[in-house]
Amino acid sequence: MNAGKFRIPFIIVVLALGIILGIQIEKVFSGDSVGEGIDKLNTILNYTEKYYVENVDTQKLVEGAINGMLSQLDPHSVYINAKDMESVEDYFKGNFEGIGIEFQIIDDTLTVVSPISGGPSEQVGILAGDKIIKIEKENIVGISNENVRKKLMGSAGTKVNITIVRHGLKEPIKFQIERAKIPLYSVDTHFMLDNKTGYVSVSKFSETTFIELNDALNDLRKNGMTQLILDLRGNPGGYLNQAVQIADLFIDGKKKIVYTKGRKSEFSEDFFASQPSDYEKTPLVVLVNKGSASASEIVSGAIQDWDRGLIVGETTFGKGLVQRQFVLSDHSAVRLTVSKYFTPSGRLIQRDYKNKKDKEDYYNEINDRDEAEGDNIDHKAEKDSSKHVYKTHNGRIVYGGGGITPDYIVKSEDVTKYTTDLLKNNVFYLFVSAFIEQNGEKIHTEFNSLEKFRTGFNFKESDLKKFIEFAENKGVVFNKSDYLKDKDFITGRLKAQLARNYWKNEGWYSVMLKTDNQVKKALSLFNEARDLAKFK
Repeated sequence: MNAGKFRIPFIIVVLALGIILGIQIEKVFSGDSVGEGIDKLNTILNYTEKYYVENVDTQKLVEGAINGMLSQLDPHSVYINAKDMESVEDYFKGNFEGIGIEFQIIDDTLTVVSPISGGPSEQVGILAGDKIIKIEKENIVGISNENVRKKLMGSAGTKVNITIVRHGLKEPIKFQIERAKIPLYSVDTHFMLDNKTGYVSVSKFSETTFIELNDALNDLRKNGMTQLILDLRGNPGGYLNQAVQIADLFIDGKKKIVYTKGRKSEFSEDFFASQPSDYEKTPLVVLVNKGSASASEIVSGAIQDWDRGLIVGETTFGKGLVQRQFVLSDHSAVRLTVSKYFTPSGRLIQRDYKNKKDKEDYYNEINDRDEAEGDNIDHKAEKDSSKHVYKTHNGRIVYGGGGITPDYIVKSEDVTKYTTDLLKNNVFYLFVSAFIEQNGEKIHTEFNSLEKFRTGFNFKESDLKKFIEFAENKGVVFNKSDYLKDKDFITGRLKAQLARNYWKNEGWYSVMLKTDNQVKKALSLFNEARDLAKFK
């Protein structure tokens, strides 16, 4: 009873100490040596242990001080405690059971970095940038990484209720999510879009990404691929060496792919193409968006600088800082930014963070971009007197200091409130589950291949009427104008949800991409991509 009584004020003290130490850290070190600064921190810690009104957890105090200190650096230098390190390793190596999100705690708020492709959060409509404010009606402001895992991870089949705040919406949104086993592959799917166009979606750069992608490309080539769409949308990055190896698949000779510059010379390094590949002459279009970061920007930046292919979509996140992980004696770790990376032409990809008031402002900035759609092959769209000018291999002007801006800017299409409500209430998944119970055997008999399904199956108007009624029973009020505006998306998502049940990710993507405006644009650009790369 007493422990519960004092838990909240104690946490507040820990957080406050971390913040205070963070704010004052510059003063501590500005006029003193490192040793004297450490002495001051030790003195404060000793005073707290001896004289504070309640018993204190020294480890939490230390971690609060570390986090406060790192908050004075850049947005990507972070401390990872020992338990969180286990999750980090799982992310890059294995799988787990949970709701399927990548997250970061920003200013005490649990923020979705990206829903994991194919996971339950993506299925109900959770989006990158959503802020989770409640779990099972409990306010979670100030939640720790450890408690996020405790509350959101769990056995497959169990359910959890969350409340999120979304940029641009006035009211919070409630979701019920059924946990599932989340496989952590790098290549979500690969298949032929037509008789010559291969498509590959890469969701992150883990230790197996190069192998996965190379295998996918070899399979596509056997199926007739002569041109490729590489989808890096929503890919937050990962290992630098994997990005270099993947860029090397498409860039010939000994051309530079990326280079890093640090204050210490050991962190300055040049990376070059080195291995010949069967895909160096394959016409290429790369898809990116505001969720494409870090290693994704290395690959797309190198492709753009060498005029090796065309970049289509929205301007990328703008993360050009390289972190080195230092593992501590208790198996926790600190990731410190040790250098910045630059594209072959010399562009710094990192966007400004020093003029932002806090991390939240830095992360929210990407949601406020207002890009004009259209041909940007000469990169006039991002012309800015404050940005440095660079040139690609063919002499095209590009700009540094703000991510990778596409050669063709194509925005992802927004959906109406009605469709948002359908997604947040998991209506697509629930309706298709019920539909399969009644029609599954017939579908399996008539459409025994994905190709037959894609070309031959469509929901009837009577099915869509039942869907609308089903949604109303789930609390989603019908809005005719919203429905008509989003009808193609709604019918496409229903069909994709059905396809996923039989053909997993390939079924989902192959249907959803039929109405994807960025993919449609990419398909129209291969002659130009071929000319840009000077292929005969």
